[in-house]
Amino acid sequence: MGTALLAALLLSATAFADQPLLQPGKTSLYQRVLTRPGAELTDKPGAVPKTLVDAFSRLYVYQRVQQDGKEWLELGADTEGRQKVGWMAASQTVPWKQQLTLAFTNPAGRPQRLLFFASRKDLDQVLDAPDPAAVAGSLTAEIARGVRDPKIVAIEPENFVDINSHFYLLPILNYRERASPGGDLVRTLEVASITKPELPTVAPASAPKAPSAAPVTPLRSFKAGVVFVIDSTISMQPYIQETRNAVRQIYERMQKAGVLNRVSFGLVAFRARSSDPKRNQALEYVAKEFADPSQISDADGFLEHVRSLHEASVSTDHFDEDAYAGVLEAVDRVDWKALGARYIVLVTDAGSLSGPDSTTGMSAEQLRSLAEEQGIALYVLHLKTPAGKKDHASAKEQYQALARNAAVQDSLYFPVETGAVKRFRKVVDTLADSLIENVKGASTGKQAPGSAATATRPPQPAPGKSASAPAAPKGEDADLARLRAITSALGHAMQLAYLGKEQQTLAPTVFEGWVSDRDFADPAKRTLDVRVLLTKNQLSDLQMILQKIVHAAEEGMLKPDAFFNSLRSIATQFGRDPSLATRPEASRLADLGLLDEYLSDLPYRSEVMNLDQDTWTHWGPQRQVDFVNRLEGKIRLYARYNADWQRWVNLAQNASADTGGWVYPVPLSDLP
Repeated sequence: MGTALLAALLLSATAFADQPLLQPGKTSLYQRVLTRPGAELTDKPGAVPKTLVDAFSRLYVYQRVQQDGKEWLELGADTEGRQKVGWMAASQTVPWKQQLTLAFTNPAGRPQRLLFFASRKDLDQVLDAPDPAAVAGSLTAEIARGVRDPKIVAIEPENFVDINSHFYLLPILNYRERASPGGDLVRTLEVASITKPELPTVAPASAPKAPSAAPVTPLRSFKAGVVFVIDSTISMQPYIQETRNAVRQIYERMQKAGVLNRVSFGLVAFRARSSDPKRNQALEYVAKEFADPSQISDADGFLEHVRSLHEASVSTDHFDEDAYAGVLEAVDRVDWKALGARYIVLVTDAGSLSGPDSTTGMSAEQLRSLAEEQGIALYVLHLKTPAGKKDHASAKEQYQALARNAAVQDSLYFPVETGAVKRFRKVVDTLADSLIENVKGASTGKQAPGSAATATRPPQPAPGKSASAPAAPKGEDADLARLRAITSALGHAMQLAYLGKEQQTLAPTVFEGWVSDRDFADPAKRTLDVRVLLTKNQLSDLQMILQKIVHAAEEGMLKPDAFFNSLRSIATQFGRDPSLATRPEASRLADLGLLDEYLSDLPYRSEVMNLDQDTWTHWGPQRQVDFVNRLEGKIRLYARYNADWQRWVNLAQNASADTGGWVYPVPLSDLP
């Protein structure tokens, strides 16, 4: 054998040895793990531990060996073998097959709390039962009494565990898809729970809970803020005046109810930008904050702040106005921090400009996601006036998407038929009454910290139905009853979120188990949301790559097929392993025949990952342009996430923002 050939073979063998192990059945996906709390590194298998590793550290697996009946892993921080860190017992890690992690939905939005089963067989037995809800309800009741059940390893906390407040990981280890008895698609998921141990943790379901002797303290500091975002263009003066009148009388009712210091109101007005400079000057503003609820204590204060609000003296360029700019102004400018319940109520008789036509550059879904990250619920009161008849259908589609609420898993869109001022006032009064009742219940002790079960929870609906409202006035019509019911359910959800933050409720501690991603009683209700953990570097990479792809598409440098393939490759890469997304092959996965491998066992996919070439082609130019506009909105959203320092999570205490060691739990729907 020649010297050159021998050297080449040795070099090839060395390169192969310095690559991580492949995932079983894969040709290009490497094995990764997450470290559990207390994980330790050694110099070699079985050696004395030398280094404590931060929980949640993500490492590649280079070797697996057995020693004394125990599996050991050689780990590295990169895929080139340049940053190997040592050996670790496999039991101190969790497999990390994709970048996806799960987050609890608010338990107030569904009939039952999530149960974690010891095995898939145990979970399937419940799903196969004639009445899964009854079986699960019986198990939950046993756990509440402190009865041990070997089928259950943990139960979701009663309060809402906000991943943005107290970070936790629920990585997906395995999954199966199956149909529920009613025919709904259900994913059964094997997950691990990894929670940092610095704070008191929730006990696993198998451990009986001792009764607390401490006195129950009501939610006396629970406060609500309501910000009206109102269209102030021509024709809106009657609604502006009626909003003033309504708020004044609401403050009077609050004073009688003894909750004057528990609810405050704010107001933002919006119009639109005009292409005519003179008209633009006369319009005065696109969006303007008139009153911040954190600075308002009574009706006089509110009325003083909004005294100068009036409808525009000139018309705008289009029937649609820039409602999204008004909502974004409320999200950004209002001081929400001290408020336990956070509401924005959009009032308009027209659809909203969106994408490049809006000053926000965002779509309804992107704006809703931004509000959800801050715990803000978006109501829409759509005034369906005769003048806007041609606009009603498109505006309804926009606003139903904008008002979709994750906590109650329903839309907070409420049309006001004919736009009648009296009807509008009834809707506002119904909404306000429900908010006051909810806050009054919290302040007087009807809702007790640490016990969602003692809260005044609205009656649970039948599967697929909206919640029914308690104590509705006799003769109230169906639309107002629905508004009252949803507002009551939403108030309960916000209390659970508030209690979760105040009591520092965490996800259950380290364990592995099987869960259903749909509620047993109502399969239409999600038990879990999907997040993608991106570091600052990865989010910046995603933003930069998308900008290049979108720019190339706009400049006509990419053919439609090439644009779609590049975009889908990038989206898929970020769902799998974002650290590989800047490699040359990342944009050529389709050409290399790797897309199927990357997609084959992902339980959840983003919008682009779910698209196929035929669907993309049949969309036609206009729909493709609309899609590109949505991508540009996502790019703006990433910039906002990057600047949102309060919701970045430092997984390793020694990581700094400069090194890209922080992560943001990006909703899967926000990926391309």
